[in-house]
Amino acid sequence: MDRVGQRTNFELGIIEGFYGRPWTWQQRRDNIAWLAPHGYHFYMYAPKADPYLRIRWREPHPGEVANHLTELSQWCREHHVRFGIGLSPAGLHTDFGSAGRAALARKLREIEQVGVDDVAILFDDMRGDTLNLAETQVAVVHQAAERLPGKRIIMCPSYYSDDPILDRVFGERPDGYLERLGSLLDSAIDIFWTGEEICSREISAAHIRRVTEMLRRKPFLWDNYPVNDGARMSQYLHLRAFTGRSADLRDHVVAHGINPALQPVLSRIPALTLSRLYAAPDSYAYGEAFRAAAVQVLGPDLGRLVRNDLLWLQDVGLDRLDDKEALLRSRYQDIDHDGAREIMAWLDGEYRITDAIVRAQSGE
Repeated sequence: MDRVGQRTNFELGIIEGFYGRPWTWQQRRDNIAWLAPHGYHFYMYAPKADPYLRIRWREPHPGEVANHLTELSQWCREHHVRFGIGLSPAGLHTDFGSAGRAALARKLREIEQVGVDDVAILFDDMRGDTLNLAETQVAVVHQAAERLPGKRIIMCPSYYSDDPILDRVFGERPDGYLERLGSLLDSAIDIFWTGEEICSREISAAHIRRVTEMLRRKPFLWDNYPVNDGARMSQYLHLRAFTGRSADLRDHVVAHGINPALQPVLSRIPALTLSRLYAAPDSYAYGEAFRAAAVQVLGPDLGRLVRNDLLWLQDVGLDRLDDKEALLRSRYQDIDHDGAREIMAWLDGEYRITDAIVRAQSGE
């Protein structure tokens, strides 16, 4: 849909949905403005670090945060970008009585006042081995749709991928859960899907066709690249161009949203390559796409430097840099560019994610 509610065939956008250190308000504005000319036409605010959208969702955002959200919505409007908020109503899928309905109604009023185009109801990272899971979640999402007419509503299932790790961590998925969800949920409501894995190395049209049949609608693709928000992944900078995706996906999904890296400027490099993949699929070559994007985002000198150090930045990892760390520091410490400063902050451990951070932001 565009900002007046008419559905388009395909959209590309950003979903700020990672754990750990969130972007600043200025970094959000800068990335929205930078990426909009490259085809990124929606932005969803759903950082795991915002407790008022997660474990403390029944409480209103403090006034200063609410003001920032309103300003961000206006900023998106000025740049012709849809603005959305992702709500993770912890506990509601197991106790959706009158008190839960009233709390959800209050929160949705608060979100609407900010000025949103899209609202996502997110059931990821919650126990899913509960009775009548699909039926209760559908009731929650339908209340959101009824309370917010004219807004695009998206839901994230508890099991949003084929990945068996979801069953190990959050309980065995109920038999027929996704099929039941697809049959009960209003066809106007979109459903997030990450692919065959939580962080899918490949997302094929054949896989998406199977998911479409199961959900009875084209999925809304939540792509977990270049996100690097786990204890293991935060050891690396995800900079390489997108691979394992085909421009044919545009015919099989409602939209393609990428969950970016913790580093806002460096995230632009892979984001730009995905835009190029869709714009010129016949000439897309991932190595050349990375090289061109690195120069466009960082400038020719810093771009070439990052290209030369790509093996160390993306493949080796912080804890195995050894003597190479000192060399990297000497290369980037005096460069006056936000991208270089992000590399230095990464080397300093400022983006390191621990299991304790993930547990705290999950409300455990």
